[in-house]
Amino acid sequence: MQIQENKSTLNVLPRDTEKIKKIWKTAGILLAITVVEFIMAFTMDRGILLYFLFMALTVWKAKYIMMEFMHLGEEAKPLFYSIIVPLIFLVWLVIALMKEGSDIFMLRW
Repeated sequence: MQIQENKSTLNVLPRDTEKIKKIWKTAGILLAITVVEFIMAFTMDRGILLYFLFMALTVWKAKYIMMEFMHLGEEAKPLFYSIIVPLIFLVWLVIALMKEGSDIFMLRW
């Protein structure tokens, strides 16, 4: 009876430069959007325009993260729309609640 030696070898694959470029591109885009938000926060007056821009950029970043990191870009379109469309309605709800919340102080008692 022979004893077999268990030799484990580690196969190192070469770097996939396309994936690395895609990750850096995604990080760069998200960084650029965040820098724009940061600049707007300190240069613009507080108001409905600033809040709307923040929400729009946040939804844009969320969509980009979902498409790249959650790999929904390669999925079927109905799955993508089943996630994005409720998000759009949620943003609409937040805007409507902000409008109603600001109008309540305009009422005379």
